[in-house]
Amino acid sequence: MTALDLSRTAWRTSSRSSGNGNCVEVATTGGRVAVRDSKDRRGPTLDFAPAAWGAFVAGLDAVRPR
Repeated sequence: MTALDLSRTAWRTSSRSSGNGNCVEVATTGGRVAVRDSKDRRGPTLDFAPAAWGAFVAGLDAVRPR
């Protein structure tokens, strides 16, 4: 498995983030979706296939209170 080059990646934080630093950041690069802890930007990242990330987000939407 080859590591993703995230050096020029534009990370984004959820619009629902309250700005307290307890959040994750997400970026799309190399046909993958990368996720990292906003408090440890030099730390490890997880990466997912777009379909897997989409299923995860859809699952969150399904359980989110309205």
